[in-house]
Amino acid sequence: MSSPNQRMGRRRKKTQKRRILFFTLFLPVLLVVFTGAGYGAFLYKKAETIVSDSYMTDGREKSALRDADVHPLEDNISILFMGIDDNNKRKYGDNTRTDALVLATLNVKDKTIKMLSIPRDTYAYIPEEDDYNKINHAHVVGGPTATIEAVEELLDVPVDYYVRLNFYAFVDVVNALDGIKFNVPYDIREKDSSDVHYTYVKEGLQTLNGEEALAVARTRHADSDIERGKRQQQILQAIAKKATSFNSITKYDELLEAVGSNMRTNLTFSEMKSLITYAETDQGLNYESLALKGADDFLPSGAYIYRPDETELEVVKGKLQRHLDIEPSNDSDEDGESEDESYSTE
Repeated sequence: MSSPNQRMGRRRKKTQKRRILFFTLFLPVLLVVFTGAGYGAFLYKKAETIVSDSYMTDGREKSALRDADVHPLEDNISILFMGIDDNNKRKYGDNTRTDALVLATLNVKDKTIKMLSIPRDTYAYIPEEDDYNKINHAHVVGGPTATIEAVEELLDVPVDYYVRLNFYAFVDVVNALDGIKFNVPYDIREKDSSDVHYTYVKEGLQTLNGEEALAVARTRHADSDIERGKRQQQILQAIAKKATSFNSITKYDELLEAVGSNMRTNLTFSEMKSLITYAETDQGLNYESLALKGADDFLPSGAYIYRPDETELEVVKGKLQRHLDIEPSNDSDEDGESEDESYSTE
């Protein structure tokens, strides 16, 4: 097994040679607004305007790990979802940390999606700094581009697109849907989206409003980053299920407003439209949830980090590479996913 210093040396050489919520939130809306008639026509135009206003390039023509450009209709692609911990009180802008990172790989032939939650304190190489740090620090030093590069270095797969949302998008989307049902694992007390007040949520099956859903998604004091990542994916599924229900059709105008005003992405409107093919299969949106296994650790300074298990990291790399139909860089065990969960939304 390589030591961190050995890996750092290799990664530095690699970097010198080549110098990484939205999908499940927005896709159900697109399925309806692209009907092109009546109320759908109005929403179609509004969606086009919102996406155009939200567009922000990552400064790259393509990933350095790609030989050619990709397109969602023709190629397997990846999308990195970034949840940033910015609000009106903090006002960090591009100097804020990422509070949630989810990498989704999409296979165009099978219409399947793999989603990997990356713990915010994952100890990883940050190319922008040419050093190791918590992966959520990458956004502080270089915004979406530095975060993309850090994820690519960690997982050795290309990140083709990104979508960045702040706390308000999450809260507004859930509120626009009049709440979501969720089985809360334990009593929760967490700061709200403004970082001024606290939100309290009781254990058990609840109908959560936006602030309550955010509290459940953010909390990690009673378990771990891994469990929080699982909760975040489960909450995204609950949102997608509610958004695709017939009763939510009249809410799509509000959903577009909620997402668009709090989003930045390098996906064009045309590319987003291509994503609807993933929900047109008989089984609906077909997900497989992956976990980045590891252990709690501390730096000599006393700072807490989450250190990925090297063997498990190679397994995850192999799964993502195969899903993207990229030549695996190792001999990862294809069946080493004893605790991963496959599921679909109908």
